[in-house]
Amino acid sequence: MTYRGIGSIAKNTLAMVLAGGKGERLSPITIRRSKPSVPFGGKYKIIDFVLSNLFNSGIRKVYILTQYRAYSLNRHIRESWAKWTGLGEFFDTIQPETGSMSDEWFKGTADAIYQNLRFIESSGVDHVAIFGGDHIYKMEVSQMLEYHIMNRADITIAALEVSVDEAKRFGIFNVDDDLRVNSFVEKPTVPQPIPGRDTCFASMGNYIFSTRKLLEVLHEGKKRYDDLDFGKHVIPMMLEAGDKVYAYNFFDNCVPGMEVNERGYWKDVGTLESYYDANMDIVSPSPQLNLYNYQWPILTNQGNLPPAKSVFDDDDRRGQNIDSLVCGGCITSGGVVRRSIVGPCTKVNSFSLVEDSILFEHVEIGRHARIRRAIIDENISIPEGTVIGYDHDQDRQRGYTVTEGGIVVVSA
Repeated sequence: MTYRGIGSIAKNTLAMVLAGGKGERLSPITIRRSKPSVPFGGKYKIIDFVLSNLFNSGIRKVYILTQYRAYSLNRHIRESWAKWTGLGEFFDTIQPETGSMSDEWFKGTADAIYQNLRFIESSGVDHVAIFGGDHIYKMEVSQMLEYHIMNRADITIAALEVSVDEAKRFGIFNVDDDLRVNSFVEKPTVPQPIPGRDTCFASMGNYIFSTRKLLEVLHEGKKRYDDLDFGKHVIPMMLEAGDKVYAYNFFDNCVPGMEVNERGYWKDVGTLESYYDANMDIVSPSPQLNLYNYQWPILTNQGNLPPAKSVFDDDDRRGQNIDSLVCGGCITSGGVVRRSIVGPCTKVNSFSLVEDSILFEHVEIGRHARIRRAIIDENISIPEGTVIGYDHDQDRQRGYTVTEGGIVVVSA
């Protein structure tokens, strides 16, 4: 297997991944874990996508800045990522109480980097990639690096084209014909579209800096703002100073083995509805996100799990997994699973039915249970005969969360 981007540019780049988000809109599945450590697609964590993009692009010096409910995320990084690196390469986690010179938690995205500048200063690299750790997408980062160098940019911002209605949720910028940014507004009430189009350029929250400029602007920014943030403070400061700020159109990025319908795929999965929809997309026969592209694998901890297994083939009791993703260690024992994602080491017992649902790790579905359009958190045991997703009033009485779109979330 070969990866593109493994060259001097990638090896001369340090990545810092911002992975401290609470993910409050994903509650209750983020009550005990941060958003980047939420399971996705059965076997993965959300953070595996950005780390796979960096790894596949040849960037192997990576710090992951964790904060909220960091224990499970730190353990995942240690067990999944630290073991894949070699001499002079690393994937390492930093928490504010252990990694920075201050005991304070990070107050903004740029403040998180500022508190850990000593790691950048001692690295000797020419470029720093600062990426978020809580989005689902594939990206060949070395292409963005080459674009940054070609433009001799101080900062390059990865950009999505979004509708005018969606633009109110993002940082929106205007560009000239060469994609040099000339204005930036964080979450504008009246977004300005790209000239001649009905879309806007939105920031993905992924940046590439020239190291010298990053150090300079963060030191200056910290004098002005205690809660230093890239979108609210750093980018406007750089535009005001006349720095070279460029946009990189994410749609132009091409991952090896990518199919046409995958181009531009990026999901925030910041709400229970969007999280559920993105998971259900990969269950469909022709998903927009292809997890079976072996030229650009999404990497994670495989674990020493036995194969998934279905048992019993009687007329009234048959173990079936239909249009579903089923992870290692699972047993479908005389039950039926349709259009669902079944996490590792989960058991579906006889005469039960699971449809259009997401089951996390170590879930057990009791006999004669019926589950529909639900998200079941890890280590949950659903008692025999339980019905979920058919009567939402009853679901709420049991203490389950029911979204406006009718998704039922069962957590401990």
